[in-house]
Amino acid sequence: MVALPEYPRIAKTDVIARLAGGAQSGITVVVPNRRLALTLKREFDDAQVRRGFTTWQSADILPFAAFVERAHEDALYSEQAGELPNLLAPAQEQALWENIIRGSAAGEALLTIPETARLAREAWQLAHAWQLTSRLKSAPLNEDSRAFQEWAQRYERDTRREQLTDSARLPDLVAASWPRAGIRKPKCLICYGFDIVTPQQTELLTGLKAAGCDIAFTQPPARNGSAQRVACTDSRDEIQRAATWARARLEAGGGARIGVVVPELAKHRSAITRTFSATMRPDYALPDAAQRLLPFNVSLGTALTSCPLVNAALLVLELAGREIDFGRASRLVRSPFLAGGDTEMTRRARLDAELRRRAEPVVTLDRLLTLIARDGAGCPVLAQRLSALAEFRKARLFGAQLPSALAKAISETLALVGFPGERGLDSAEYQTLKKWHEVVAGFAALDRVVLRMGYSEAVSRLRRMAADTLFQPETPDVPIQILGVLEAAGMEFDQLWVMGLSDAAWPQSPRPNPFLPIELQRAAKIPQGSAAASLEFARELTDEWLACADEIVLSYPQREDDREFKPSPMIIGVPEQPLSLPEYASYRDVVHRARALERSADSQAPPLEKTAEASGGTAVIKDHAACPFRAYALHRLGAESLEAPHTGLDAMERGTLVHRVLAQAWARLKTRSALDAINDADLEALLKQAAQDAVARIRRERPTTLSGRFAEIEKRRLVRLAREWLEYEKKRGGFTVVATEDKRHIEIGGLGLDSRLDRVDELEGGKRIVIDYKSSAPPAGAMLGERPDEPQLPLYLVAAEPAAAAVAFAQVKAGDMKFAALARDGDLLPGVKAYSESYYRDRHGSWQQVVEAWRADLARIAAGFAGGDAVVGPKQYPHTCRYCDAKPFCRIYERLENALDEDAA
Repeated sequence: MVALPEYPRIAKTDVIARLAGGAQSGITVVVPNRRLALTLKREFDDAQVRRGFTTWQSADILPFAAFVERAHEDALYSEQAGELPNLLAPAQEQALWENIIRGSAAGEALLTIPETARLAREAWQLAHAWQLTSRLKSAPLNEDSRAFQEWAQRYERDTRREQLTDSARLPDLVAASWPRAGIRKPKCLICYGFDIVTPQQTELLTGLKAAGCDIAFTQPPARNGSAQRVACTDSRDEIQRAATWARARLEAGGGARIGVVVPELAKHRSAITRTFSATMRPDYALPDAAQRLLPFNVSLGTALTSCPLVNAALLVLELAGREIDFGRASRLVRSPFLAGGDTEMTRRARLDAELRRRAEPVVTLDRLLTLIARDGAGCPVLAQRLSALAEFRKARLFGAQLPSALAKAISETLALVGFPGERGLDSAEYQTLKKWHEVVAGFAALDRVVLRMGYSEAVSRLRRMAADTLFQPETPDVPIQILGVLEAAGMEFDQLWVMGLSDAAWPQSPRPNPFLPIELQRAAKIPQGSAAASLEFARELTDEWLACADEIVLSYPQREDDREFKPSPMIIGVPEQPLSLPEYASYRDVVHRARALERSADSQAPPLEKTAEASGGTAVIKDHAACPFRAYALHRLGAESLEAPHTGLDAMERGTLVHRVLAQAWARLKTRSALDAINDADLEALLKQAAQDAVARIRRERPTTLSGRFAEIEKRRLVRLAREWLEYEKKRGGFTVVATEDKRHIEIGGLGLDSRLDRVDELEGGKRIVIDYKSSAPPAGAMLGERPDEPQLPLYLVAAEPAAAAVAFAQVKAGDMKFAALARDGDLLPGVKAYSESYYRDRHGSWQQVVEAWRADLARIAAGFAGGDAVVGPKQYPHTCRYCDAKPFCRIYERLENALDEDAA
């Protein structure tokens, strides 16, 4: 924002008319950004159509930066080409800055070199655009500024030595080239829609004028529109009202040009896109709606890495490296952008579910191939492609290489896995693929500034380049434009809505560059370089908004979270008025209004055949007791949640190890007398061998989890825990372990179940006890009631050991060994009273009545499952539903008035 030389001002209509003269007129129009260039070209084309032309020469309208680059390219084909440096691409600039910072003393203490390099590049560009380089030498510098000055000197020295230049210095280079012959110069250069003209741009225009080119400026014609201020509840309400307003103005007809300006567009982009889509076309989210054009366009693109196709490519490259998070590998396995992605889609989904049971949180390509070979017989294409990738990576992807060689290897890597898949790409995906190829080509061009790099560094740099590339698929012209603050410069609308103009957001907070002295930025009046410059810039933009449309709405949110806002001082003079808007039904409302309800009972499933076998073992009874629908969903329909790989051993795996160690120990000892007789050394050896065997069994499932020192630590834990438990068992009288890990087939209530008893003991008097190991035993009362929480031990008793005198949970927990049991007599287990003396004696009169109640209740539960009872009836809501996998299936939220309270006890 500097005072311009007195160039002529001409009307926009005159500009359009003079452009009609074509190339002979020698007129070039430069604008601040690409969007305005496209808009102005479209207006010119429309004017030619109105004049009755069917063909015409394209108008020479382009962004200022593109005009400068074109002039430099012309100079490279002139007689002076040998004297001119080559232009660095943005990625090359970034790489060069990163290398310089990484090799400096100041860079040794930095954690994020790429981010620092971006800020240094920005400082370099600002210093040249606002002509601060000469003043930097005499300005007082802090530590950051001194570091930047050192980097900048090294950067300038290296680029001059290699005869290179960059976008920051290109205008100076072009300005010096204007007097030379052979460089194409327009007869007249018209600058349209500029709010900011830097000293560097002014100097270039001055040089161009001295070379014989006429310079003129023009702005959109001011409109005397009506403006109103609107207060909204919050940003969500503000976005919704803006979308409703835009649809209403669009449906009013007349070919209106509608603009929506959002100062914080990057922050709200997702919410704006979602809300405008749902408002403009309520069915936009349906599968066939993706092909239909929405009537709005968002100016701000998204990072290329957010595009699914590019994300899949980067996942392939990451998998080909050292290791990858399983969650990312899982997305790749299910990606449609690999060979066989469509034909093997369902089988790959099943494979992913199996991999989750055995994989570690971090996997390698070789480990993934091992798991696929075990569980992925139905995915031959995937297995073949990943196997080829494994061979290729060993031969081509390791060792330091030139970026161009790595780019070729990366392309071959993607081709090996069949990227971008077997189905045809739609328009947006095709454009995404084209942009990805441009990024890879840009990576290959890093040979100019980077000698060699390893594969991991190459993938990281390629990912950063893709993240820095903003991408938006090209679409036909649409009537509604959603713009950021700078993109709206020079634009004209029939209706304009500017949102987010609260006192906290407008003017925008200054963001001075940390590598340039604050005093220099303030003196140069760099926009957002100081509070005063931000205020001045905001005032100019606000005045432009009030003059660029016939209808202007300026809105602000009154609150966000726990903060309250007022309107910005910039818009306080605009009268606040209520805004009347129509109501548009959401897709949900449309469906509900058209509903024809049919009611039918859904709590009865087809019964099983007589004495049918049910998978799931005793869990069938436990789940049906908790909720009949849960048992039906899990054990008849096979519903299950996807597991998530975990680090180390989970509680179930630790419990399994303890089970196996104690089972093997008692298989050898068999009796209490043998336990008393064995000496410490032999017992230690026995337990060590049992721990070794238990760890070896689970290691076959998860080899990387139980390996090395972790395996040794786990073995010592198991031995220590088993010894402590065996010492506790010495408190008991004489007994013999007659069964461990004993498989039994149970029939009850017309249902056949396969079960496994952890252990059955027989005392000296012939009494038997059914025991189940637990790391944390539930209370004995959990085995009682019409719908017991823990029915497995009572089920073993009534169906497999009807003469048993006790059922017991053996809590094998360091420092807290105990039995939680229900027993007929008081002398069967240490610390366990006879049922007639226990806390639960009021529930049943005698042990025999307990057993009879179990027999009746468990038979009824089994018969209910076999008979198809599938009613949604949690025993204790919400506790029963808290960790249930079938919640989305049974629609418990819709069935009950209040949704499940996740914080309930």
